[in-house]
Amino acid sequence: MNLLSQSISVINSTWLDSFREFIDQMNPVFVMSGVVIGLLFIASGIVFLLRKKHDSLKHELQSRVKSWWVMVILFLLAITIDYRLSIVFIAVLSMLSIKEFFSISQLRLADRIAMILAYLAIPIQYWWVYSQWYGMFIVFIPIYMFLVIPLCLVLIGEPKNFTASMGKLHWALMAFVFGISHLAFFLVLEMDPNLPKTTNAQGLLFYVVFLAEFNDILQYLFGKALGKHKLARTISPGKTWEGFLGGFICTVFLAIILRFLTPMDWLHAAFAGVLIGLLGPVGDLVISAIKRDAGVKDSGGLIPGHGGVLDRVDSLCFSVPVFFHFVRYFYGA
Repeated sequence: MNLLSQSISVINSTWLDSFREFIDQMNPVFVMSGVVIGLLFIASGIVFLLRKKHDSLKHELQSRVKSWWVMVILFLLAITIDYRLSIVFIAVLSMLSIKEFFSISQLRLADRIAMILAYLAIPIQYWWVYSQWYGMFIVFIPIYMFLVIPLCLVLIGEPKNFTASMGKLHWALMAFVFGISHLAFFLVLEMDPNLPKTTNAQGLLFYVVFLAEFNDILQYLFGKALGKHKLARTISPGKTWEGFLGGFICTVFLAIILRFLTPMDWLHAAFAGVLIGLLGPVGDLVISAIKRDAGVKDSGGLIPGHGGVLDRVDSLCFSVPVFFHFVRYFYGA
């Protein structure tokens, strides 16, 4: 009997050791991908339970969940198949974002050449990413395009609304090309060689996108459930302080829990959560102000239930660059 017990104990110990080794070797991104897919199944189940309720909330949730399925699958495929595909995917995201911005920003006909230059800057910026040329990546848009755009507008020879056009074009490049391209540079960022082998670029990319987008969802849910005090009544009437604080607190906790996707310790992860929880809503409010100024509710209709691409990348434009440089400072090579 003792021999049998010892044999079972050895088998259990061996099995547990093998299981722990399997878990340790699993790609954290695949683990989180499964979690996200599970959350989408839960959301789809909730929408199914609401099928008998013919109200606006049900239809809004249906559209949102269907769109999330498409966006999540595209994102997961892009970041897990090949890093070059990921860079192309993010470059297309920049192109769609800047296209939507131009469509609502009421630029002059005389600005078309400058707009073409702005579009051409996208593949150039992402080429710096692909070639891992950090020096050009970090100065191309803030310095070179900052000089090229006004020069182009001067050569056009139309001084009326010159300042407005120059500001819109350069701001669009900074937010939707320079800002978003930091997502892609995570994929080629040289990390400290002393970091654990489990550290990978896809994990950092997944981490910041998941937290920024989930923060937006949490703000929406807390705002619907508890919202009473308007955060910015004239800019985004649907946003409340309750939604902001609920999303912020949960984002900080999630940042600490999900730090296994990153090389960060819990303190750095908490600070990352603070950055993303604060800067994500700032980006959201800035894009909302732009839409208010342009007199439109949504930046486009490409994503049913969400609006346009800008309505999904708004929280990334501000949070991603700051998070990138935070990670590079503490954990870069």
